[in-house]
Amino acid sequence: MEVTFYMTLAGQVIQISALYPTTKEFCKDYLVEDGTEQLADLTPAITIIITPEDIQYEQEKSAREDEVEGIPVRHFSEPYLETLAVYRKIAEQMPFYDTILFHGSAIAVDGEAYLFTAKSGTGKSTHTRFWRDYFGERAVMVNDDKPLIRITQDGVTVYGTPWNGKHRLGSHISAPLKAICLLERDKENHIEVATAKELYPRLLQQTYRPGNPAAMMQTLQLMDELTGQVGLYRLGCNLSPEAAKVAYEGIHSTEFFK
Repeated sequence: MEVTFYMTLAGQVIQISALYPTTKEFCKDYLVEDGTEQLADLTPAITIIITPEDIQYEQEKSAREDEVEGIPVRHFSEPYLETLAVYRKIAEQMPFYDTILFHGSAIAVDGEAYLFTAKSGTGKSTHTRFWRDYFGERAVMVNDDKPLIRITQDGVTVYGTPWNGKHRLGSHISAPLKAICLLERDKENHIEVATAKELYPRLLQQTYRPGNPAAMMQTLQLMDELTGQVGLYRLGCNLSPEAAKVAYEGIHSTEFFK
């Protein structure tokens, strides 16, 4: 039975027609509540309709990726695959609203956000856990896996989403994004300023790249603006708690923050 609901992501109202009620439950923290006057007056910016073919696409894509990785093909439930299909369709349209989907772990400290990105398994989530331990109540997870980033002339903002990783770490909040750090394993903790030219290929790799040519062109333009508006850093990390202190103090000692 089709389930239709409204949610808000990165300041946009999205109408979703899903095949499984679990998709609505998955998005529960971002829903516009049923039966409210606000709901009756909504005009969605984006409308998403999920079909069985969308779910089949997600399974086939996962199988291809498993074959490339040389691991046994995994078979996921259709309700889970539907959540992937929903976010993919949202991400395809978000560039037209100055917003991109980015693979990384975003945390806010004192109301300002820091985004850590790396290959899967490098330790992004472990690193932001160190930040939560180090800063205590001053630190709030924005999203531990796939935040949305909105880029305008007024600044860059990172937003929480329901797609926040296997540990479901995140909040329905937004915060100005101050820095992006490319995290790499190393024997010692250290951080250095990086240039857009150095990091651009890696950052683009971590950005959702739409299949629609016009949306892809807009994504590339947004990436150019993003790398010109936030601090960019390389963070060598040995996955010790001291890494949080080294990263924060190193970022705030640079000219970008003075």
